[in-house]
Amino acid sequence: MADAGQKTKAGAEILTGSGAVLRSLEKLGIKEVFGLPGGAIMPFYDELMASTTIRHILVRHEQGGGHAAEGYASTTDKPGVVIATSGPGATNLVTAIADAYMDSVPLIAITGQVFSTLMGTDAFQEVDIIGITMPITKHSILVTKPEDVPNALATAYLIATTGRPGPVLIDITKDAQQLSAPFVWPGEVEPLGYKPVLKAHGKQIQAAAKLMLQAKRPVLYVGGGAVRAGAAKEVAQLAELTGAPVVTTLMARGIFPDSHKLNLGMPGMHGTVPAVLALQGSDLLVAIGSRFDDRVTGKASEFATKAKVIHIDIDPAEIGKIRQAEVPIVGDAKVVLKDLIAVLKDDVKPGVPDYKEWWETLDKLRADFPLGYTKPKDGLLSPQAVIKKIGEMSPADTIYAAGVGQHQMWTAQFIGFEKPNTFINSGGAGTMGYAVPAAMGAKLGNPKKVVWAIDGDGCFQMTNQELATCTINNIPIKVAIINNSSLGMVRQWQSLFYNGRHSFTDLNTGADTVMIPDFVKLGEAYGALSIRVTKESEIEPAIKLALETNDRPVVIDFIVSPDAMVWPMVPQGVSNSKVQYARDHAPVWEEE
Repeated sequence: MADAGQKTKAGAEILTGSGAVLRSLEKLGIKEVFGLPGGAIMPFYDELMASTTIRHILVRHEQGGGHAAEGYASTTDKPGVVIATSGPGATNLVTAIADAYMDSVPLIAITGQVFSTLMGTDAFQEVDIIGITMPITKHSILVTKPEDVPNALATAYLIATTGRPGPVLIDITKDAQQLSAPFVWPGEVEPLGYKPVLKAHGKQIQAAAKLMLQAKRPVLYVGGGAVRAGAAKEVAQLAELTGAPVVTTLMARGIFPDSHKLNLGMPGMHGTVPAVLALQGSDLLVAIGSRFDDRVTGKASEFATKAKVIHIDIDPAEIGKIRQAEVPIVGDAKVVLKDLIAVLKDDVKPGVPDYKEWWETLDKLRADFPLGYTKPKDGLLSPQAVIKKIGEMSPADTIYAAGVGQHQMWTAQFIGFEKPNTFINSGGAGTMGYAVPAAMGAKLGNPKKVVWAIDGDGCFQMTNQELATCTINNIPIKVAIINNSSLGMVRQWQSLFYNGRHSFTDLNTGADTVMIPDFVKLGEAYGALSIRVTKESEIEPAIKLALETNDRPVVIDFIVSPDAMVWPMVPQGVSNSKVQYARDHAPVWEEE
């Protein structure tokens, strides 16, 4: 424990390194952390046991702890904190750290390390986690002295939460945790070479405004960076001021209300036809916190070939990486949009800008290609209908965490999102197993909101052990397993591109199998209210019961058709103009 009461002549409190970690977290305002103890991090856990201000959630796997911290961070205005020991404890965090890096999630990962005198000797549970995670963190810090702890934590917090948010790893040797030193809080820290640019140059703002006023077919292409910047209000103001159509990427769903008349939906491989073709036919893309990901652009060389580009991003490395911008703007999306709106207000008047013909084209696309689905022919449930009903019955401020695959796309398509940070998922890394622990973290950070984990039977089997964590810690999430007894998205590609050869994608969890595992029994074993739904008439009652149950987690095993597919679809590596509305539908647009 900390050397309580001892002070230096200058009045500084003397603490062990582990005591300094705890005191630093308290000074940073951290209230919840996720973790799993082990030998190299044990001194800190001994300190944490006595904390009266920080709640520790003991997870069942470090990856689950990392995703839980992501879910917490993505639905609050705070960074997520996860703690693990050295060796396998640290390496089990790697997937979650990579996930946070790809999706710009503010995450602080604290790992224990072997004694500094043993480093480099292949000591028990020694792993160079700094070296392993260097490509997937914003910054990594190795701490070998107790006096360095406060500055390391303050620096990690600053870097994780400012600029383009992301994960920071702090690796602390065991001797640094055990030895003592005066605790000196650094106050403001200024890491060498780290100074994110928030405000854009005035000439770039003027140039962007000019292009918007000249454009005839603009699109506001809004990505996850706008969500991280808290720019929902500014996006809405820009759209309503100009009347330009808006598309929101998978990571930006909800930043602009789906119910708004200017919203065309989600673009990309499984985006709406109006959103996909609006980008393709535009003459100006206003990219706001979006990175021209391949899942949005399709074949990049054939993406929106007639469009000029205004690219707004706080990360200068993103601008020009995929698509050259006529007006590159480095800055915080919220700050930049405020300045852009201020300039445009002086020139926008009735009939200027004039997007009337553009909207006639887009409205026809909306009418001709609405989102929809067909009922399965095998008599099993339609997954789209299940997810749509969950969205209709749940409160407006419900938070949804999705795994990765077909159910993720159906959630993005068939739930109406009206507010930012209400749909969280693994976008860049595409991490199976994200949903349950991320929902747990989101619920911890938003205890008064309903939180659903919409998961696939494949994803659920990767991290379902965190249901034990939920039950023991009274975190009553609701889990909807969209159970098609297969790795659905892989199966869809096999059906479309491999002549129906379903190689190693059957999971034997559904209707015509012995159900290994039986998700209802598994959920009950973890202390969750567990229900199986096989008929349409059972869907609403099951969802209603789940929404009424708040004293424990709920698991609903929805047995759905394995033949259901996600449409529309742009096959990988082709032009977005070849978007297909359904399996038997020819490409919607051919290149002129």
